[in-house]
Amino acid sequence: MVTRLSHLFLRTLRDDPSDAEVTSAKLLVRAGYVRRQSPGIFAWLPLGLRVRAKIEGIIREEMVAAGAQEVLLPALLPREPYEATNRWTEYGEGMFRLQDRKGADYLLAPTHEEMFALLVKDLYSSYKDLPVTLFQIQDKYRDEARPRAGLLRGREFTMKDAYSFDLDDAGLERSYQVMRDAYERIFARLGLEYVIVKADAGAMGGSKSEEFLHPIAVGEDTFVRSAGSDYAANVEAYVTPVPDALPIAGQPEPVLLPPSDTPTIDTLVAHANAVAPREGAPWTAADTLKNVVLALTHLDGTREVVVVGLPGDRDVDMKRAEVAFAPAEVAAAGDDDFRKHRGLVKGYIGPQVLGADSATGLRYFVDPRVVDGTAWITGANERGAHVSGLVMGRDFTADGVAEVSDVRAGDPAPDGSGPLETARGMEIGHVFQLGRKYAEALGLKVQDEFGKLATVTMGSYGIGVTRILAILAEAHNDDKGLVWPKHVAPFDVHVVATGKDDTAYDLATAIVESLESERYEVLYDDRPKVSPGVKLRDAELLGMPIVVVAGRGAADGVVELWNRASGERAEVPVAELLQAVRAV
Repeated sequence: MVTRLSHLFLRTLRDDPSDAEVTSAKLLVRAGYVRRQSPGIFAWLPLGLRVRAKIEGIIREEMVAAGAQEVLLPALLPREPYEATNRWTEYGEGMFRLQDRKGADYLLAPTHEEMFALLVKDLYSSYKDLPVTLFQIQDKYRDEARPRAGLLRGREFTMKDAYSFDLDDAGLERSYQVMRDAYERIFARLGLEYVIVKADAGAMGGSKSEEFLHPIAVGEDTFVRSAGSDYAANVEAYVTPVPDALPIAGQPEPVLLPPSDTPTIDTLVAHANAVAPREGAPWTAADTLKNVVLALTHLDGTREVVVVGLPGDRDVDMKRAEVAFAPAEVAAAGDDDFRKHRGLVKGYIGPQVLGADSATGLRYFVDPRVVDGTAWITGANERGAHVSGLVMGRDFTADGVAEVSDVRAGDPAPDGSGPLETARGMEIGHVFQLGRKYAEALGLKVQDEFGKLATVTMGSYGIGVTRILAILAEAHNDDKGLVWPKHVAPFDVHVVATGKDDTAYDLATAIVESLESERYEVLYDDRPKVSPGVKLRDAELLGMPIVVVAGRGAADGVVELWNRASGERAEVPVAELLQAVRAV
């Protein structure tokens, strides 16, 4: 198939768009693959659609090979199913909500678990109908607060989402593994490096969740992995190894330090080393207990202030805090919160007056490292006052443990395999064992072999189609433009005719016909009255893996062949061109 550039709906740009932050966004807009319509929303132009179709084709082939069947559900959905699963509220501000002319509530689907469950409930009633796995390639909508990075994080995006339905947990395990294996094949075919990490299920729910992350510098996720094992996890899902408790008996009583203006950890450590030095080693931030005040907004709109104690050399990771206190929204406490809770002396908070049963009534949580018998330097709840040797389990207790502290390179792997390394990654796929959460809420039951009703168990499996396109563009480019891998490039070969007479055009036309007869997909730059410089710059920008230039050597039957991936350029006799193209 041949597409002539003179007829293609395309306009390339010389300069990067001012609102594009990452390389893929700049190049996809400049090369005319997409066009920004509003923040996080893009129009797809012919070249972009061709790449997207190639990616979707690979995904579709592997999903069908894995036994999944394709359907297509609407993106505009009624409120009621999401009310039944509580996600109308749980999704918070990330969901687009709207009303029809009669005042009925609808949403633009961020995901489709409810609707797939209802579809199967409508059509299936017996265990003999199961297992079944359905999938779709459909647009999704999420009201991102700060849509950025082009297609990497938009408000409208395309996903492949699949859902498995099984009678029992053993069936779910099998279906989950089949989909997980299919994902590995898909990403291998797409040429995408990936790391499978344990992940938090978030608003999806379920008992097991794994993300496929593509390591990339612009990734929005931090993950950790062990060099000594196959352990890998998103930082939100990292579980801190809990140290053994220490004996409390025989530990000295706490000592009040001389007052000083030490509202920060650094000033507190310096003060402690000056007034109460420790034998053997100086005090460090790790010896202090930092008490951080957080504000939780619950689903019913109520606001609760809680305090979390963590070693002073650690900071709160708000993403981990959101997981720890889900489904509540989490934020740092503000001045109004402190005014309402006069028992909290900002900068000098200690755990002695905290806890649900304390005078303050504030729930108190601790980091997993704060175990019974550990002694700390911490606040004494008076301005300028700190105490040393406050022992967990003797001098203070907690209402629970909260995994909110940051995760760092060198932290121990939970499986005991050694220290962790950290990396940045972008989510390209996510698989969940949902279990019966949605089926129970929506009444999805079938008769089992004994004639009794059994609740179906579900799995959910997503791949970000348009995000993958952007990641491929992010990974495959040079200082001149895009460099698409062969399996997703919009065209196999880009033929360029340059020159003032018909010689180059006649030769280019013959080459195009020859390539077409060999079933190559060809983009032919036949534009008249466009300078050779513009044509060649466009060929570099558009990023086809092979470029053939018919120009100065056309009269001698010689063309220039570019291998965009390697950067090599060579003059090739036309008689040898097909062989040279096959070799690239």
